[in-house]
Amino acid sequence: MALQTDDQELLLSFKDPATREQAFTGVIKKYQEKLYWHIRRMIVDHDDTNDVLQNMFIKVWKGLENFREDSQLYTWLYRIATNESLTFLSQQKKRSSVSLSDVESGLSNKLKSDTNFDANKLEWKLQLGIQNLPEKQRLVFNLRYYDEMPYEEMSKILDTSEGALKASYHHAAKKIEEFILNS
Repeated sequence: MALQTDDQELLLSFKDPATREQAFTGVIKKYQEKLYWHIRRMIVDHDDTNDVLQNMFIKVWKGLENFREDSQLYTWLYRIATNESLTFLSQQKKRSSVSLSDVESGLSNKLKSDTNFDANKLEWKLQLGIQNLPEKQRLVFNLRYYDEMPYEEMSKILDTSEGALKASYHHAAKKIEEFILNS
């Protein structure tokens, strides 16, 4: 299946047992990279991101047949990826018996341990600023800034009003700006 295959065609092919695996491979090829980076921006660590992505695609495999198409396939996939990422972060927090701020500083430490890390470069300051945001603001900022996702689409994924999302993004952007200017 071509990389640009229409989602409707993929969904139809998935419903046919003879073409199910080929259609699922098409879904993975079409969305894997975007979903990887969406998850990676929340999880930071490459290996953990791959684990979350794999778990996410297992859920997609199990649930795709019952996908009601109330939303776009893209929206549904992002919702699953987001939920899996938040579940992973929550499990990390419980496993380590530390506060969420400790988990978040752990994410910053993972970022700083990257061999290419240079605290003087703007892109690294941006990443550290993002990691210092509260979880919801970090998620909204990443979806808007990196994925250029419209608020309407984010609203469907996160089940939050567009107004609340705009406010979260605005607060996140201000905090990141302050972080960059003061570091």
